[in-house]
Amino acid sequence: MRARILVVDDELSMREFLSILLEGEGYQVDQAENAEEALRLIGEQRYEMVISDVLMPGLGGIELLSRIKSESPETAVLMITAFTTAEQAVEAMKLGAYDYIGKPFKVEEVKVLVKNALEKQSLVQENKRLKAAVQERFSFSGLIGKSKQMREVYDLIAKVADSMANVLITGESGTGKELAARAIHYNSPRKGAPFVAVNCGAIPETLIESELFGHSKGAFTGAFADRPGLFEQAEGGTLFLDEIGEVPLQLQAKLLRVLQEREFRRVGGATSLKADVRIVAASNRNLEEQVREGTFREDLFYRLNVVMLRMPSLKERAEDIPALVEHFYKKYSLWSGADEIITPDALKALFNYPFPGNVRELENLVERCVVLGSRVIALDCLPASVREHRSVIPASGETEIPEEGMDLQAYLDNLEQKLLVQALDRCGGVKKRAAALLGMTFRSFRYRLAKFGMDEE
Repeated sequence: MRARILVVDDELSMREFLSILLEGEGYQVDQAENAEEALRLIGEQRYEMVISDVLMPGLGGIELLSRIKSESPETAVLMITAFTTAEQAVEAMKLGAYDYIGKPFKVEEVKVLVKNALEKQSLVQENKRLKAAVQERFSFSGLIGKSKQMREVYDLIAKVADSMANVLITGESGTGKELAARAIHYNSPRKGAPFVAVNCGAIPETLIESELFGHSKGAFTGAFADRPGLFEQAEGGTLFLDEIGEVPLQLQAKLLRVLQEREFRRVGGATSLKADVRIVAASNRNLEEQVREGTFREDLFYRLNVVMLRMPSLKERAEDIPALVEHFYKKYSLWSGADEIITPDALKALFNYPFPGNVRELENLVERCVVLGSRVIALDCLPASVREHRSVIPASGETEIPEEGMDLQAYLDNLEQKLLVQALDRCGGVKKRAAALLGMTFRSFRYRLAKFGMDEE
């Protein structure tokens, strides 16, 4: 993303000169003819740098510098003036100016100062992110929230971290299952060893066995050398198997053997290797239902499910939305000192939105607002789908229990069939797209169609 620079000077010729110069270097440039206009623009946009004249009518450059640094310490400020004094220069530097140059100045001098200031700013921001990452790594790894549901998550993580028990993390996509797995690892005695994560659903069935267990030279076409798998790479640490429900049945048997015997063989290998690895698995699917469908081994399910940790959806813990917005805003924005980061009407829209993508969707939304230059997250920077959302849940009272009672399962089956039909209609009969629309795998979608006698194939 190109750096955005604000040029503040009461002389139009100087503003135009600097704008042409900086735009020629690839920067985005805005102009303000006085400090008051500059503050208004800074309130609306995010600027990586401000270049300001010192002597201007009304609020002066030094006062502007002080205001900028009190609100956004990370923003680089370069002061320019035709009347340079040692006292002014010292004062500007004390207030946090990156540098101070007098008019007339050389073009190359400005180019170098701007480039160096932005590079320094970038390093400072990266250093802050790295420090935050280190702190998160050894705490709860970025899990944010004080709701009852999240306090239960923290309590369970604290209880299971010290053990060797296998943990199965469940929850919808985007709820933070990998963050929970990392929290378990980095609060455990194994925190000094590797944490290795793999999405089982993202690896082709023909490659997943080799990816997990490694292979020996000559095991198959293209195996030109021995290659360690993820179990070996995670030696002494934790192996996180995300989307475990996507693992083929044949490979499930081999995983079960590793959990039982604590040893495995590489593909094509003759020697058994020890597996000193803690397994944390996760799935956004109902594994018990998969067991009933015959697509997941019951014995493997019970081996993995020694402790189950359920990650709540964002709509279940909506009270955490303000804290999450603040966390992501600080992660992506330079305006860490801002008093207000989101307007009341924008926050209300977030509370009303169901967030099918959960915390991941909220993070993307906040990052989008920051990238678009919003210093404060306002309603107009939110996507139309969020601003204009209307609940599809029937209003209270539309569905009432008859006096004589009702068959709840029949009612739910009927509702499920209607939703399946609607999804197919909306997607032109394309089942994979209809499955995605309903947030389920194609296999589960086909199972439901067959359950209601709707699968013609």
